[in-house]
Amino acid sequence: MNHQIIFEAEVDVPAGLEEQLTSVITAALTAEQVDVPCEVNVLVTDDGAIHEINLDMRDVDRPTDVLSFPMFELAPGEKPGEEDADPATGLVPLGDMVLSLERAQAQAEEFGHSVEREVSYLAVHSVLHLLGYDHMDEGPMKAQMRGREEAILTMLGITRD
Repeated sequence: MNHQIIFEAEVDVPAGLEEQLTSVITAALTAEQVDVPCEVNVLVTDDGAIHEINLDMRDVDRPTDVLSFPMFELAPGEKPGEEDADPATGLVPLGDMVLSLERAQAQAEEFGHSVEREVSYLAVHSVLHLLGYDHMDEGPMKAQMRGREEAILTMLGITRD
């Protein structure tokens, strides 16, 4: 599937990060059997900028690791269709992902694994949000999302190293 990942960085990113994110996002869409070409916008930033976005968009006054802004209200497992595509591009505008590289680096250190693993996890997490998964409850919805995250990361060979 020919998905388009539009990458923008407001901070210096390690070599290969853009390619890694593109690969992980594409693999997550494939794992979720999204069979129409999609567009995902990715912004890599720092804690200060994501804090501002979190406050402006969600009224949450703190930085976070990743924010997802889906274009559609999908239920988990529901997929966008060709009818959702932008006629000008032929792509379904799935939504926006904002990732704090600063937070990802801190969490990787805290959890004792690589920054690449943390960024991959956050990208998969965000794609699932764009596809309607949620974890606001502590019950079945969170378990369903965590299960899909682990399945996709395992499929990619990304483990808790």
